[in-house]
Amino acid sequence: MADGSSVENAAAARKAAYPVVPILNAWVHDVSMDDIVENFREGVMLTLHVDMIMKLQQDREFHALLDQFDVITCDSQIMYFSTKLLGTPVRERVSGSDYFPKFYMRYKDDPSVTVFLLGGKPGIADLAAQNVNAKVGREMIIGTYAPAFDFEARPGEVDRMIDAVNASGATVCLVGLGGGRQEKWIMKYRDRMPGVRLWLPLGGTIDYESGSFPRPPSWITEAGFEWLYRLIREPRARFHRYVIHEPPFVWAVLKQKLGIYRNPFDKG
Repeated sequence: MADGSSVENAAAARKAAYPVVPILNAWVHDVSMDDIVENFREGVMLTLHVDMIMKLQQDREFHALLDQFDVITCDSQIMYFSTKLLGTPVRERVSGSDYFPKFYMRYKDDPSVTVFLLGGKPGIADLAAQNVNAKVGREMIIGTYAPAFDFEARPGEVDRMIDAVNASGATVCLVGLGGGRQEKWIMKYRDRMPGVRLWLPLGGTIDYESGSFPRPPSWITEAGFEWLYRLIREPRARFHRYVIHEPPFVWAVLKQKLGIYRNPFDKG
């Protein structure tokens, strides 16, 4: 594993190379899927979608972490359209659920790349591991752990999560603990897992890879209606997110276009 200074230098070089596109009180990098798959081998990724950017309007602790991510991608077709509206378009949408299959197929023959799945309901990560390993033809995913939903409040649960990752020897950790929670967990505890080189907070990707929740057809995603597909399939679980929490995003982007948006965490 590279030493601390070389990792920091590599991160600084990436940040200098990836153009920054501001959106509300956050930003995404103008990167392509191929570039990320091929060249992003160490650091922490953030795939920013509408739900997450709305959390950034309220969660000061989460917002304070933005500078610590090595690359932030546009993980939303609606956000992709918004960057066009704002006159600073990114070249493409780079979603976590699209990225991860490309990642594991790209490195299927590289034994130095091993993955731990942290998150999901009991048994779901195991199914995902079986499916991915069958596709790549080797045991690339070498460990899983499904923490309790209220893991922060359970004595010893965080230590068990960390111990499971370390015991596996994985060099990549995909964390699916929910938007905001998973990113905070990584930033708080990653120093205790020095063997992990690449951190992927990719939320529902574990569900997709397990086959327990099918992905929508590509034309639905490209049209910006993936949210509607998910809402129809899981109305009770998705109603608050898609009907209450996310619609203000459109108004906030319009305010940014008109020059009247204000970062809620700005002083004064």
